[in-house]
Amino acid sequence: MAEINIQNIVKTFVGSKQPAVNNVDLTVADTEFMVLLGPSGCGKTTLLRMIAGLEYPDSGNILIGNRDVTDLPPRNRDIAMVFQSYAVFPHMKVRDNIAFGLRMHHTPKSEISHKVEHAADLLQLTPYLDRFSAQLSGGQRQRVAVARAIVMEPSVLLMDEPLSNLDALLRLNFRSELKKLVQEIKTTTIYVTHDQVEALSLGDRIAVMRDGEIIQCGTPMEVYNDPATEFIGSFIGNPPMNFLRGQLRHENGRAHVAVGEHLLNAPAALAAGPDGDVLVGIRAENIQAGLQPIADALAARAEVIEPVGANLLVTAVVGDQRVKVLTRTDFPIETNGALWLQPEWDKLRWFDPATHREIAAT
Repeated sequence: MAEINIQNIVKTFVGSKQPAVNNVDLTVADTEFMVLLGPSGCGKTTLLRMIAGLEYPDSGNILIGNRDVTDLPPRNRDIAMVFQSYAVFPHMKVRDNIAFGLRMHHTPKSEISHKVEHAADLLQLTPYLDRFSAQLSGGQRQRVAVARAIVMEPSVLLMDEPLSNLDALLRLNFRSELKKLVQEIKTTTIYVTHDQVEALSLGDRIAVMRDGEIIQCGTPMEVYNDPATEFIGSFIGNPPMNFLRGQLRHENGRAHVAVGEHLLNAPAALAAGPDGDVLVGIRAENIQAGLQPIADALAARAEVIEPVGANLLVTAVVGDQRVKVLTRTDFPIETNGALWLQPEWDKLRWFDPATHREIAAT
């Protein structure tokens, strides 16, 4: 078993007044692929390095399986790590790079040969085993780094932005290969990235971090469709979630949210509260656009029209607020043209503008 339990971990670097990691609790199930997602400086790499034993926490505990590894050096944790840089030895051939860790552990030669060939086959490196790293592309070098990690058959595989040095096409190809690989080797994996697309496509679950804390942890679709905070809604998604300012009003025994001149029905959880400001969140793909007036729709004006491959991205003005809408490429809208926007009401999310946290879902 390689379940990981992170318990109340705190880490503050010398000279800093704010903790880099602040009271983080996280459980990663055996064989789960967990992604730590967040902007630069949010603490995700520091947390990963503490799991690896490259940093030590000020307080809290880290358990791998049934062992408390908080104070153990990296070599005693049964982990392997893949870094952002390829970190392959230039004077060694691919075969020797992959075998390096096994040789350091004095593994028998016959076993080394078998494991290296198996890892090379998994990562499509067999034709390159006798090449030096200078003869490889960036994607192939990163494959060598991954092969060198998995050949050790660790209980836990840690990855720190391993695709960030690759170009867009290589990232796309390597991402699918990596997901297939992790499913095959069934190793508990923690993957750090600031790239939301990587997080959504790779992870069984995503832990979103900000200012040293985990602010939401869930499946990719839970985090995407039901963000716990305004920050998560705006950080995950391209385009990000729309947020419209509104005012909750109680009139004649009913609760409405006024967005400009338009009234939206308030959900029960919101209606139970007092009148006040509220933020209405809705994804661009959850808004239907039309050229004719629609009952309960928001009257708008097209400000910017952008073809984005399979869709048309329209920036529309509703009152004094802007909304991004994804529609079909043949939608006959022109700049400054009038249109009506009808949100999918069950996809609306409601946030407190003071705390920026979700109040309710429709």
